[in-house]
Amino acid sequence: MDWSAFALLVVDAQRDFWTPDRRRRHPQFPANLSALLSFARAEGLRVIHLRAAFAPDRSDWMARHRLLGKVPCIRGTEGVEALDCAREAPGEPVLEKQTFNGFTQPQLEPLLARSGARFVLIAGLVTSVCVLTTAIGAAERGYLVAVVEDCCADNRANDATLEHYPFALERVNHAELGARHPGWLDQLARLG
Repeated sequence: MDWSAFALLVVDAQRDFWTPDRRRRHPQFPANLSALLSFARAEGLRVIHLRAAFAPDRSDWMARHRLLGKVPCIRGTEGVEALDCAREAPGEPVLEKQTFNGFTQPQLEPLLARSGARFVLIAGLVTSVCVLTTAIGAAERGYLVAVVEDCCADNRANDATLEHYPFALERVNHAELGARHPGWLDQLARLG
């Protein structure tokens, strides 16, 4: 299969976001994400890791976090570290971000453009926040988008979040990627 027009974004698969509640609600998340990454790497699909990382001195925190006095994923803590199932392989870029939407990270779009990506698959944590805003950010910039929903997790809103955005994104499970590929290629061809 030709995956040259595709990229997989793994969003915030980090310790601070993998809470006990998410582990209880989504016990298959680590195995599913590991399987997704294995598939992507075997198929030659471009993988990009987006990770939250904040300065301990609060200098790069969003305004609400500064007012609250707390933020996840502070550099130098265990919470900022990638989950074992989401560690990057050699050659896979890791981009740090300080907002919910990964597309505010200035290196992401040029990286996608250089690779020829026109269709973005998105997986990670947390579905109703960074996964969703990154997916919407991709759609707003003209990418076709599919959220790999069994490789995402949230406290309560996983399914409810994704069901409200069929006009912006598709939903897929990691085991369906090969079967969906021809249809996605057709969508890209129709767009020109």
